[in-house]
Amino acid sequence: MRTVFVLFDSLNRTALGAYGGDAIATPNFDRLAARSVTFDQHYAGSLPCMPARRDLHTGRLNFMHRSWGPLEAFDNSFADVLRDKGVYSHLITDHVHYFEDGGAGYHTRFDSWEFIRGQEYDPWVPMVAPPLDRFRAEFSDKHYPLDRSSKRFQHMVNREVMQDEADFPGPKCFAAGFDFLERNRAADDWLLMLECFDPHEPFHAPERFRDAFPTDYEGGALDWPYYARATESPTELDEIRANYAALVAMCDEYLGRLLDYFDAHDMWKDTALVVSTDHGFLLSEHGWWGKCRMPYYEEVSHIPLMIHDPRNPQAAGSRCGAVTQTPDIMPTLLGLHGAELPPEVRAHDLAPLLAGTAEKVRDSAIFGIFGGPVGIADGRYALYHYPVDWRAPGLREYTLAPQHMTGPFTTTELKTAAMVPGFDFTKGVPLMAIDALPDAKRVPMNDGLGFDDAETRLYDLRTDPAQKAPVTDPEVQARLVAEAEAAFRAHDAPEETYGWYGIALEVTA
Repeated sequence: MRTVFVLFDSLNRTALGAYGGDAIATPNFDRLAARSVTFDQHYAGSLPCMPARRDLHTGRLNFMHRSWGPLEAFDNSFADVLRDKGVYSHLITDHVHYFEDGGAGYHTRFDSWEFIRGQEYDPWVPMVAPPLDRFRAEFSDKHYPLDRSSKRFQHMVNREVMQDEADFPGPKCFAAGFDFLERNRAADDWLLMLECFDPHEPFHAPERFRDAFPTDYEGGALDWPYYARATESPTELDEIRANYAALVAMCDEYLGRLLDYFDAHDMWKDTALVVSTDHGFLLSEHGWWGKCRMPYYEEVSHIPLMIHDPRNPQAAGSRCGAVTQTPDIMPTLLGLHGAELPPEVRAHDLAPLLAGTAEKVRDSAIFGIFGGPVGIADGRYALYHYPVDWRAPGLREYTLAPQHMTGPFTTTELKTAAMVPGFDFTKGVPLMAIDALPDAKRVPMNDGLGFDDAETRLYDLRTDPAQKAPVTDPEVQARLVAEAEAAFRAHDAPEETYGWYGIALEVTA
C-alpha cells in the first residue's frame, strides 16, 4: 500500500462545493469526492494547530491534559509505528509552528522531511533596512503594524521574495510532493504527508487567483484578521473574505494537479488518498474572525474529510454520515498499511465505514482547547459546555516538555511544578504537573484576551444549521455532557478536569 495524506490548514468545509458551498468554484475537490468517501459528520479534536497534530500522531485527544506543546517522548506517532512495520514516511510541510519551541518532535518522527519556508511569520528573509514607506503604502495598518516587534512585520519582509506564483509556499509544497512521487512512485510501502499551511491566514494568494474575486476595496493588504469581533465596514469584510476565497481556489487547483498525477500514473488502484484539515475559521460569521476565543461553531469544528481507499473501489462517490473526528485518522493510516494499533490509541480505524460494513464507530465527537469549553457533537446537536469560570485556578498542565507555542514556560510557572504519576498513555512515565496560570502564554491567553462569549450553548443543527439561536433542552444537554464525561474517562483525564467543568465523575466498579 502507498498513501498520500494531504493536510490543509484552516480549510472551511462550507467553502467546498462537495459540502454545499457555492461562493467558490472547487471543481477538484468535487473530483476527489467522486473518487472517495466523503465524510459529512467529521469534527476536529484538540484545538488548534499543534494540539490537532498531536491527535493526528497519537490517535487520542490531548486537550484535557495539555495546551499547545511538543510531541512528548512517550507519545505514539503513526510515523514511528509505520517505520516499525517497514513503511517509509516522508513529510513535506510549510507549517512554521513545527519549528518553534512548542512544535518540537513532530516532523522528526518521519523517515525524512522537507520544510518549505516563508509562511506566516517564519523568520526567513533577513532584511536589516526594510522599505518602510513602501510597506506603509502596500499594507493596511489595520492588519500590518509597522513595528518590528510584531510577528506580522516579518511576513511583509517574506513577501518581498514572493513575486511569481512558483515562489509561494503552497505551490512549492506541491512541487516537492511531485518530486517525491517521481522518485518513489514505483516503490511500495510508503506514506507521503503533504501538509499545506494554506488557506490559513495571512490570506495571500498569487495574483491570478486573487483577481477572480474582485471587491471595491482600494486600500493596502487586508488579509490577516485578528481573532476578534468583526467591526469592519462591508467593503473591508468583502476584501478579507475574497482573499480567503482566493487561497481556497489556489488549494483546489493544486489539489487538481495531484489528481491529474494519480490519473496519469493509474495510482487510484493501489494508492490511498486522504484529504482533510485541522480546523476551520470564522470569516465574520457569528460576528467573529478566527478561532479559539469564541464557541467552537460549526465553521471551526465541523471539518472536511475525504478518503479514497483502493481496497474499496465500489465506495467511490459515496457519502458517510457517521460521526468521526481528527484522532480517527491515525488508526486509519495504520490500518491502510496493516500496522497494529498501540494500546494507548482511543480513536477508530475508519475502514469499516469505508467498506460499508459498519454504520458508525462512535456516538459523538468531543473537541476542545485546554482550559476552554468542551464541544460535543452527535450528528444532530452541538453543545459548547463552558467551565463556570475559565479564569479560576485548578487546572494543571501535564508534561515533560514545558514549552508554550513560541517559548518555554516561565520560571513562575515552573516553580509550581511537581512530579506526579503518569496516565494511561505515558507508559509508566511520571510527569510534571504545572499550574495552568491565567496569564500563561498559551492559546488563547497568549494574546492577553482569553475566551469570550463564554456561555454554555446548545444548538439543534437539524433545524438551525447556521446556529442562529441556541435551544434549551435539559435532557439533550445532560446526555451530551455524559458523552463528554465518558470521553474524559476513556482518555484518563486528570481528576481536577471534571470539577473544572462541573461534570460529575462516574465511578464504575
